[in-house]
Amino acid sequence: MTESTGLKVNHEKLEQYVRALFQGAGVEEEQAAVIARHLVLANLRGIDSHGVSRVDIYTKRLDYGLERKKTAVRAVKETASSILIEGDNGMGIVLASKGIEIAVEKAKETGLAVVGIKNSGHCGMLADYTQYAARHQCLALATTNAPSNMAPWGGKQGFFGTNPFSYGVPAGEERDIIFDMATSVVARGKITLARKNNEQIPIGWAITKEGKPTTDPDEALDGLVLPVGGPKGYGLAFLVDVLSGLFTGAAFGPYIGSLYKDLDRNQRIGQFFFVMRADLFEPWEEFKRRIDQMIREIRQIPLAEGFERIYMPGELEHEKAEERRMSGIPLSGSVLQELEAVGKRYGIDWPF
Repeated sequence: MTESTGLKVNHEKLEQYVRALFQGAGVEEEQAAVIARHLVLANLRGIDSHGVSRVDIYTKRLDYGLERKKTAVRAVKETASSILIEGDNGMGIVLASKGIEIAVEKAKETGLAVVGIKNSGHCGMLADYTQYAARHQCLALATTNAPSNMAPWGGKQGFFGTNPFSYGVPAGEERDIIFDMATSVVARGKITLARKNNEQIPIGWAITKEGKPTTDPDEALDGLVLPVGGPKGYGLAFLVDVLSGLFTGAAFGPYIGSLYKDLDRNQRIGQFFFVMRADLFEPWEEFKRRIDQMIREIRQIPLAEGFERIYMPGELEHEKAEERRMSGIPLSGSVLQELEAVGKRYGIDWPF
């Protein structure tokens, strides 16, 4: 697939516009700012499937009353090192942003923390949350479950979602390590974005509802995505659903509402954060020294044929963000038209 070529837009101007759109949908300014920053960050990092292409469906769900315009963070069970948050069908990005902040606060006090969120909405890109923890000298693991669109290994009926997980590791002089992946071969959002951009998808991403390989995003969205690494991806997807859904009391598997298709019911998604202070066992200065040593030694490993460089987890996305901050975020014509249409819905002038 090729990068979107419709227009390159300034990230700050885009963030201001997206914030105005969510305010137009009835979201209070502070929470609208949280959502806009998160979505534009996804585009900056090159994760366009989780960026501003989601604005249309997020605002539609707000208009339909499927997600609360004012998201409240309500604790239903709490200890010194854990908290379960009742999302009450609030905006997932707002809930998860507050959840990771609480996790870091508790980890700073007790050494480690577990945060669960239930009855949440789609929370976007997990890397944002583990990156926050790493910036505060914590190691973090984040998971969220998703609507059923992937079969268990060996099956031909969907049960699991793409069920992503992410981890963050703080470094010293080197960049923090931020890893984020779907347990499917590809996030379903990338297939949705391919359809918006009128592009084909690679063989191996998904199968039709008849179980046949396809390059057609429409057939793929009507069918199933495939687990990454076959049974290994299935095993990881299972764990993500246990931690995010069963453990928190959120919906799981086929009981989760579809973001795009189910415009008559809530999603009831779950999120899970596990955060540890980086100096829990070793002094912070020693941890920094050793993680920097590890990163540098990995970079010095001789390259295999056909490779020019060894990247650390998340390094490609970091460099993409630096590039796009300078040159602008490329958005396809279809995404631009969608954003303009949302603006017209709320009487907000198109700035591009």
